Parts: sequence; structure tokens; C-alpha cells
Amino acid sequence: MKKTRVIVVDDSALVRSLLAEIINRQKDMECIGTANDPLIAREMIREMSPDVITLDVEMPKMDGIEFLGRLMRLRPMPVVMISTLTEQGAEVTLRALELGAVDFVAKPRIGVAGGLSELAQEIVEKIRVAAVAHVRRAPPAAATGAKPTDAAQRHVPNLLGRISTEKLIAIGASTGGTEAVREVLTKLPADSPGIVITQHMPPGFTKSFAARLDSLCDIAVKEAQDGERILPGHAYIAPGGKQFHINRSGANYVAVVDDGEPVNRHKPSVEVLFNSVAQFAGRNAYGIMLTGMGGDGAQAMREMKDKGSYNYVQDEASCIVFGMPREAIAHGAADEVLPLTQIAPALIARLNSATDRLHSRI
Repeated sequence: MKKTRVIVVDDSALVRSLLAEIINRQKDMECIGTANDPLIAREMIREMSPDVITLDVEMPKMDGIEFLGRLMRLRPMPVVMISTLTEQGAEVTLRALELGAVDFVAKPRIGVAGGLSELAQEIVEKIRVAAVAHVRRAPPAAATGAKPTDAAQRHVPNLLGRISTEKLIAIGASTGGTEAVREVLTKLPADSPGIVITQHMPPGFTKSFAARLDSLCDIAVKEAQDGERILPGHAYIAPGGKQFHINRSGANYVAVVDDGEPVNRHKPSVEVLFNSVAQFAGRNAYGIMLTGMGGDGAQAMREMKDKGSYNYVQDEASCIVFGMPREAIAHGAADEVLPLTQIAPALIARLNSATDRLHSRI
């Protein structure tokens, strides 16, 4: 068996030792080296050509983000970030995902040894996913940190006419999904139907994710709160560590956020959200399945389709990981399979045609 070769980059000797031990316990991977700063790591990467790197966000001499930016520009390879469970750590982690890191593991600030041991299964699973992920060279704008700051530069024209408030867009994503969700939402106009999103993320990260998207989009983006009305022109993101689904209150959709059990090992779970959308929105729903590992949401997306929704699934070539989209297709849940950049335009075109039908009835 060919083993996945991993280099661990972290300024903590304890963390380096623990990660190397966790990796070397696996039959299908080995830690071929550790480095305590990016300059040493750079030489090790040149000499050893690892399959995957684990990279600490905060390090001396050159921080992990600067190093990642250079790496993804010059020699793209699968990277799993090791970040801290803090608000600042969440913001830096999102920046790392923007630069091309495949995924991240959030380590505790205290009790690191016990915390990492508890996270051992998650760490090795994410290394396995990273080893088979489609990694792309970071675009120059991402690598240099440039961001669209002028609202006029990113403004998306409004939809033609008036959309029924009963319309609802539901999005599911996992590994690679933070940037895929951003790609879709930034292309949607301010008068879009209400949008509900489950992106697999741990507690403490979804609030920063929502805030980042809110700063980039014409629609308003926020972390979902229990009992709030789902409004047009707004996107609601499932809070990490909670289950998120929808209900009806008269003519309105309402967010339900609770402490339900994990489904398909996930909390939040796409299956939970999509099942509720099938039940309460039916033919008024549009489903979108984006990049991610596993099969969470595939069966429920088929249920949405059976209830009359129209579903878009991201194609393999544009996915970081083609697991969830592949399963959705296998379940017969897809109406269209499209490259990531074509999903929002196709949805807008369909919404506009729906608007035309609405106008014809007025």
C-alpha cells in the first residue's frame, strides 16, 4: 500500500510530536518530517515532495498565511490548517481556505495534548481527504490578499420584476465549500429569494464565515437564529454544532435551530436542512449541492426533487472533493450538473423565467 506522506509544520514541539504520532499510527500514512517554521518547511518540501502538509496558522519568521499564499502560488499542494478555537483564529482560517487550503482542524487553546488526541480521528480523516483533493494554484488576487472593497465593483443587477416570497434557495456544502458558497452568493442579486445554507463547520467558525460573506455580497448574510423569519434578500447559515432546518408559520418560512443529534455524523447536517425544505417548500425550492466529502444530503435532495424542487449540482471538475455532489447525482437528485461558476447564472436565469410566469398571472 502506498502511504500518504505528510510533513507537519508547527512551532510547538508538543504539537509536532503529537501530530506525528497520530499520523504514524495509521496504516495508510506516515509523517516524513516536521518543521518548526516555514523556512525550514520550504526546504523540506523541496527535498521530500510530501503528499499533504499540516500547517499551523501562527508561527515565527513567517506566519502560516503568508507561507500558504506563497506555497499555493508557486507549488500548489494539499494543506490542512491547524488553527485555534478563537474568533481571530476563525477569521485567519477562512483566509487560509480562500488561499487554497483544503480544510482545517481547530485545536483547543488549553489542554492541547488531550484535545489533539480527541481530534485524532478528525485529523487523519481530513488528511485522507486532502490527499485526493483537487488543489488549484491560488489566483494572484487571493495570493496577494486583494479583496473587492468597492460595492459598485461587485454589484449584481436585481432580478427582473418580482419574485414570489414563497421561493426558497437551499445550499449544502462541506470540504472546499466555504469558497464555493462565496462564489454562488456573490453572484446573487439583492432581491434573491431567501437562502438557507448548511456548510459543515465546527462551533465558533460559522459566525465569522457569515460576517465575511456579508461583507462581500449584495444580499445580507448572517448566522441563523432560532425562530427568525426567512426573508428575501437574506442568506442564513447553519450555526456550527447545531442542527438547522425550516418550518412554516402561515405564509412565512421560519428558521429552526436546535441541539438535535448528529445526522450522517454531521451537526449541522445537510440532510436535516434539505428534508425540511422538501417538506415545507416543495416545488417553490431550488436546491444546490456543492463540493464536499461523503454523502450528507443526497437522499434529502432527491426528496426535494420528488416534491418538485429544481436542483443544481456542482460538477466534478470544479469540485475540491466530488463526494456529496457525486452521491446527489447517484440518487437522481440533480436537474443540472454545472461548473461552480455557472450555477448562480443558471439559477438567476431560471428565477427570471419564474418571474415572467408570475407576471403572466397578475
